[in-house]
Amino acid sequence: DVLVATDDERIKTAVQRFGGQVVMMTEPYRTGTDRVAAVADSRTGDCFVDLQGDEILLHPDLITDLVEPFLASEATMGTLKRQIDSDQDLHNPGVVKVTTDREGYALYFSRAPIPLVRDDPKRAAVPGLHFIHLGLYIYTRETLQRLTALPTGTLEEAEKLEQLRALENGMRIRVWETTHGSLRIDSPEDVPGALKQLHSRATGLGITHS
Repeated sequence: DVLVATDDERIKTAVQRFGGQVVMMTEPYRTGTDRVAAVADSRTGDCFVDLQGDEILLHPDLITDLVEPFLASEATMGTLKRQIDSDQDLHNPGVVKVTTDREGYALYFSRAPIPLVRDDPKRAAVPGLHFIHLGLYIYTRETLQRLTALPTGTLEEAEKLEQLRALENGMRIRVWETTHGSLRIDSPEDVPGALKQLHSRATGLGITHS
């Protein structure tokens, strides 16, 4: 099932307009992960995918790139990364970066440019070294339940990144690489640019829009 979990009546109306399923959330939740866990409590299923409303997917293969390797692995929580292609993104705190170990598990997520190349005075993005984190996740039911039972972590609170709660508590996050991108909406100022890109993509696919 595909569900939209929201506490906003405007979003509910918009989703119902195209025939989507909506779950209205009446309680406040710390993060999107906690909200997904609350929905999962009333649903069947072993795994749950979290697509966050402020992370607009630009290609449906992003979901495939996440789900297929997860189901073929022993991971209990997974997410995606892609190579940074601009120095601006590397230094933008609104763009989350991720570093991984040799097995593809996350070492850390940060709004800061990680890793910092000490001997490069220009602090430029390096292909194969610097990666953007894409904010979509997949979890097993057990991992979701464990995460939501944990208190907000010190690093999570500092960076305002919910996935750090898992790392702070020794939970491993598998990170797979994708070549597809997404649009982040972090402020009202981001909306016009995002709409322009979405309209351009829709036109390229032959989709009419108003």
